[in-house]
Amino acid sequence: MKKTVITIGDPNSISPEITIKALNFLDLPRENVILVANESLLDFYKNEFDLSLEKEYRIVEIPYKKEDIKIGIESEESGEFSFKALVKACDLIRKKEANALITAPVSKNALYMAGHKYSGQTEIIEQYLSHNNQKAEMLFYSPKFSLLLITRHIALKDVPFVINKDMIIDKVIRLKNSLETQLGIKNPKLAMCALNPHASENGLFGLEEEKEIIPAVLYLKSIGINVEGPFPSDALFTDCINETCSYDCYIAMYHDQGLIPVKMLGRSNCINTTIGLDILRTSPSHGTAFDIAGKNIANPDSMIHAIKLALK
Repeated sequence: MKKTVITIGDPNSISPEITIKALNFLDLPRENVILVANESLLDFYKNEFDLSLEKEYRIVEIPYKKEDIKIGIESEESGEFSFKALVKACDLIRKKEANALITAPVSKNALYMAGHKYSGQTEIIEQYLSHNNQKAEMLFYSPKFSLLLITRHIALKDVPFVINKDMIIDKVIRLKNSLETQLGIKNPKLAMCALNPHASENGLFGLEEEKEIIPAVLYLKSIGINVEGPFPSDALFTDCINETCSYDCYIAMYHDQGLIPVKMLGRSNCINTTIGLDILRTSPSHGTAFDIAGKNIANPDSMIHAIKLALK
């Protein structure tokens, strides 16, 4: 079994709760888990919610004062803790003390409050684990349904100005390689989403398909990648509702175009992965859910699936 390092996420969110619940459910060997966390935080959950780890896993301590534990509240302190924990986890990976990385959800706003101007954990992981011009990509994966984002956390108004032929080609080549080498999907069948309604109707609703997306698809086909499209996204995912999806992976142009079907179709067994690096990082597909933090009702299923995939 792989040795895994797990970050406990934003300490004021549901992340500690789902991490503890997932580890207790999976009952992994003690020697195979490193938990980047805080003893005071774990004691708090034990005392306040009667929720504690059933095994004494190795804890790598990140400072967090007891008075800074403010369940359900985004804070500078929680953002600083989240950042330091993730950087420490990357350091353990670089030192080869672990070969799998699982991250519980963090708050982007809390990271910003702490002065760490990243749009998400993917970008932090890329900075600390990439080499030789590697680029991290965000792939949502489930046994039934998988999806890659071409653009991630940017304003919708900026998307048409960001996407281009070379970007799409580069990301899809990395996607194909990761699906084959890390997830065992040989010659994956890929579907490309259009950006505009009705795939622009031959330029009536925009020129991005004609100028950027279609040329990218044609080039990818010419080098042997099994990709089709671009398809209007309003109907592309309908075959996944009750039947097996027609494609191994879908490629969305922007965040909500991809995340709406992910969260409707993948439900609790879909996880967020970082591909394109030497390791596959996994994380739940949901966020911090501050509104239910501290109520001991958070569902750990996505965290459980994230740990299982990383270890597989």
